[in-house]
Amino acid sequence: MQKLNLTITLETYNNDTELSVLENKLLNEARKATYKSYAPYSNFHVGAAILLDDDTIVMANNQENAAFPSGSCAEQSAIFWVGANYPERKIKSIAVIARPGKGNVFRGVSPCGACRQAMLEYEVRQQEPIRFIMLGANNQILVTESIGDLLPIKFTDF
Repeated sequence: MQKLNLTITLETYNNDTELSVLENKLLNEARKATYKSYAPYSNFHVGAAILLDDDTIVMANNQENAAFPSGSCAEQSAIFWVGANYPERKIKSIAVIARPGKGNVFRGVSPCGACRQAMLEYEVRQQEPIRFIMLGANNQILVTESIGDLLPIKFTDF
């Protein structure tokens, strides 16, 4: 028997002002997207923003449905919209953030497994890594250089 240790590397930033101007804008667009989410059941509003290779920013959010799990996560809403409307464009980075309740307090959220797989599909499709930005504890910003880091054992490995 042999044990395999998997590790990922995350960049950490104390706040969003340490990000590049474009990535700071991307995170702010994800924040704005939370205000347009449809989350009457969980009251947990998630926003995602995607930066394309021509610097276009696409925003989306979670859309819930009474017939759970028929809704859509913010990340999937955004990435599928990009695939449908900008199939020739490459995705440079994705930012995601959550806002519980009706206030203006944001918190970190990590993508679910289905979202990780959906985003990874686009990374594999474009044959280039996608940078992923999310809010962590104490408003710290966590960044990974590849969606593959969020899903270390993936279908494409076999």
